[in-house]
Amino acid sequence: MTQKVRKAIIPAAGYGTRFLPATKAMPKEMLPIIDKPTIQYIVEEAVAAGIEDIIIITGKSKRAIEDHFDKNTELELDLMNKGKIAMLESVQKASNLANIYFIRQKEMKGLGDAIYTARTFIGNEPFAVLLGDDIVVAEEGDEPAIKQLMDEYHLTGSSVIGVQTVPHDQTHRYGIIDPLEQEGRLYKVKTFVEKPKQGTAPSNQAIMGRYVLTPKIFDFLAKKQVGAGGEIQLTDAIQMLNQVEPVYAYDFKGIRYDVGEKIGFIKTTIDFALHREFGDEIRQYMREKLEEE
Repeated sequence: MTQKVRKAIIPAAGYGTRFLPATKAMPKEMLPIIDKPTIQYIVEEAVAAGIEDIIIITGKSKRAIEDHFDKNTELELDLMNKGKIAMLESVQKASNLANIYFIRQKEMKGLGDAIYTARTFIGNEPFAVLLGDDIVVAEEGDEPAIKQLMDEYHLTGSSVIGVQTVPHDQTHRYGIIDPLEQEGRLYKVKTFVEKPKQGTAPSNQAIMGRYVLTPKIFDFLAKKQVGAGGEIQLTDAIQMLNQVEPVYAYDFKGIRYDVGEKIGFIKTTIDFALHREFGDEIRQYMREKLEEE
């Protein structure tokens, strides 16, 4: 019988250089999509999937993330006294989402090293990993992306990596799988390749920031093997894990938004705005701007 997946890691230690100078003093994970920081969307996905304990891997100048998920008694009292109940509830929601813990990655050595930093917190349990560069919105009737992977883990008893199809000319930007077999949305994988050179990718099924991993992964992360970009890559450790126990890939359902680069961030903001109470006003504004061109 497989263990329940109770814990999740959310790495948030990176410098956010693509968003400088905004991220010089503000964590990129705190940049808002409308009125909610990007990292809260990630935490909410984990909570909706039934995750109980979340550890966020932070770095220098990331204290704002901890403050966001902490209580702010003075602010809450002020909102209550002014009768701003909807605002009060939105502020309280962030601090009541889950049991959230923080640990600092002392040096920026890559995603693999960030995950390894949380090994004591995870212990000998399977766990989820959700990367902050990808917001995944479940369509009506579907489970959250990470819950889909958790369900596949319980069926297979093995690590499951979330993938989606990307254009062939974009494969060099992602970790890519070389599939052996396919059954529905589930793939048995021959190899995992981190950011293959353009034109050399074995498929266009790209790893998309959602993982459920067995604790055996820490044996390979402990090797501190340096990979692409001179960093310790999680994909390389997954490939080594795949040599000793099966690792599957699952083409999860959901609309993925790439908030890790500027164009994707802008598109995400527009799309989310169009689905808010002021969506019609945004549509009219966009029509007017396009007519000016």
